[in-house]
Amino acid sequence: MSTKEFTITLLVMMATTAAMAQEPIKTKHLNLKDGIAIQGYDPVAYVDNGKAIKGKPGLAVYHQGATYYFVSVEHKDLFKKNAGQYEPAYGGWCAYAMGYSGEKVSIDPATFKIINGRLYLFYNKFFNNTLKDWNKDEVNLKSKADISWGKILKQ
Repeated sequence: MSTKEFTITLLVMMATTAAMAQEPIKTKHLNLKDGIAIQGYDPVAYVDNGKAIKGKPGLAVYHQGATYYFVSVEHKDLFKKNAGQYEPAYGGWCAYAMGYSGEKVSIDPATFKIINGRLYLFYNKFFNNTLKDWNKDEVNLKSKADISWGKILKQ
């Protein structure tokens, strides 16, 4: 084996190992139920249509440890082209809780906000709609949530 072949083989092995190591770490931080993200709602519908619409299991995409459902082939293809644009912030956990206490709190998939083209989800049960509290102090809560999420990803 030449030096060039050895170097290429080594780089491929390192990249493969890094990719395999990253997925389990990321997956453990995602808000999933049975591997399904956003409780089966279509992430593209939130961002592009401004609506929370349940996707179809037959139109699924597996991406970085999570399965996303879509309402159409068009939405599925848009996600595949640019998943980062459509993935929910903070792994799909409640944005308000992430900013307020740095905790992973479940969400109501119908309670959301699009900020600069990004999906943020919120807890909304038992007369506690955290989106209302988020809107009162969005700048501070978003800043704190970003910091909290960064800390969680390092765990």
